[in-house]
Amino acid sequence: MHAKTKRRVAVTATAGAVAVGLSFALAQPSFGSQNPGTITPQSSGGSIVLTGAHAGTTTPIQHVVVLFDENISFDHYFGTYPNAANTDGTTFKAKSNTPSVNGLTTSLLENNPNGANPTRLTSAQALTCDQGHSDTPEQKAYDMGLADKFPQNTGVDTCSSPDQGVPGLVMDYYDGNTVTGLWNYAQNYAMSDNSYDTTFGPSTPGAINLISGQTYGAEVVDSTGTPISDAAVVGSPNSSNLGTDIADMDGYYDDCSRAGNTMKMTGTNVGDLLNQKHVTWGWFQGGFGATTAATSTTKAVCGATHNNVGGATIADYSAHHEPFQYYASTANPHHTAPATEAEVGHNGQANHQYDLSYFYQSIKSGNLPSVSYVKQAEYQDGHAGYSDPLDEQTGIVNTINAIESSKYWSSTAIVIAYDDSDGWYDHQAPPNVNSSSDPAVDALDGTGQCGSTARTPLAGEQDRCGYGPRTPLLVISPYAKSNYVDHSVTDQSSVLSFIEQNWSTGTITGSLDQYAGSLNSMFDFNKQSARRVLLSPTSGAVLRD
Repeated sequence: MHAKTKRRVAVTATAGAVAVGLSFALAQPSFGSQNPGTITPQSSGGSIVLTGAHAGTTTPIQHVVVLFDENISFDHYFGTYPNAANTDGTTFKAKSNTPSVNGLTTSLLENNPNGANPTRLTSAQALTCDQGHSDTPEQKAYDMGLADKFPQNTGVDTCSSPDQGVPGLVMDYYDGNTVTGLWNYAQNYAMSDNSYDTTFGPSTPGAINLISGQTYGAEVVDSTGTPISDAAVVGSPNSSNLGTDIADMDGYYDDCSRAGNTMKMTGTNVGDLLNQKHVTWGWFQGGFGATTAATSTTKAVCGATHNNVGGATIADYSAHHEPFQYYASTANPHHTAPATEAEVGHNGQANHQYDLSYFYQSIKSGNLPSVSYVKQAEYQDGHAGYSDPLDEQTGIVNTINAIESSKYWSSTAIVIAYDDSDGWYDHQAPPNVNSSSDPAVDALDGTGQCGSTARTPLAGEQDRCGYGPRTPLLVISPYAKSNYVDHSVTDQSSVLSFIEQNWSTGTITGSLDQYAGSLNSMFDFNKQSARRVLLSPTSGAVLRD
């Protein structure tokens, strides 16, 4: 669970807000048993629709920008898409040809098997309590695929008034009157309703899965750098104390990590693969820039803050949201700025790790890397307990407007993805592609079991049971299909796989990239649209179409 989950922030962005339920029945398609589908290992890493010369890529996409936000389940943001109540917030009217999603049916809204029905949160209820989202509680919430034990396992019902922390909050959801920007992106580009965390658990495993698909190879060390045993790393550690990360722990190679035990990762990540192919790339995170530089005797300090929509002061930087800082090969321990802006994306003293401000500079100066990961400052990353959908919307829309208004738009694919579900209710049980049977951790299918006993864990490594909870995934690009809902199975490592395939980098040993469903069905690489859909960062409404 996130280190800040104990912080309680007033729920009401405007006074007198109350939760209201939908007063109309939602027309939803029948999904039968709601089987999300099955996938099998890819024999050749998947196929790309269009091949040929594209300046070193296998598709027309020359720039990938991954906006990696925090802690949202699919149903929490898109459960009633494309139907909004329109009783508050920004009015949302769907296009007449909008496809339906595998969301919250009338039955799930009115007779939910969890014993608490999902309730619509209004636009004035943007600030809510954080939910439980550790590995084992999430598995228990899905209860052998029945998805009927969320309030008992991931619900946080202990917040005091006036916080939005009523019993059953974990079941609740927003609609297009609050998350208007994301719904408008879904209207105009491509969205998936069948994408998942690669494994169960909180932020750190999700972030590591995004860049390597491999959470095995973790080692916890104390303040002296000595390897130690810690519950964050489980499984069967070998003589080198390596195991599988299942929890949030700050990176060892990071001056701005919290004091105490930290974690390092061995193995390879996508940054290593891109370096080998001489492809420019970077991770850009709010608050990464040091407010006090490191010296020969002191560590750097990351002290930047912002106020969220409720007026609370929030630290910008979170070390356990920065996956490249766990690997010696890609870390920038002292948060050293690049020598010049021209260094961004290239090997240099910043080692591809930058403050978010450099992302906008690189767009303006004409130096955008081929692959960019964007992590907003904490107040805008969407994580309940200190962020919210309104602040998140501002961060997302400002970033996408900047890209769409630049010369890079014609060759760019923007992917919006999430690190975990925060434990928020989602009715769709994930498919099992990798099993685990650790009695200390696993519980999806009974004590000590997560997935089929007949399925051998990938690379023989326990504690990587997945897929985990369903989360939103959107693709915004001139080549993205418009007003399209993709139903094919994907996960966090599908983003990794797309980058690997597009730049022909090869894959990662032991990685779940070998199981990853393709993002290709969200694109039409044989067309290119010059259309730019610019949104208001405050309301999420379309400004220019």
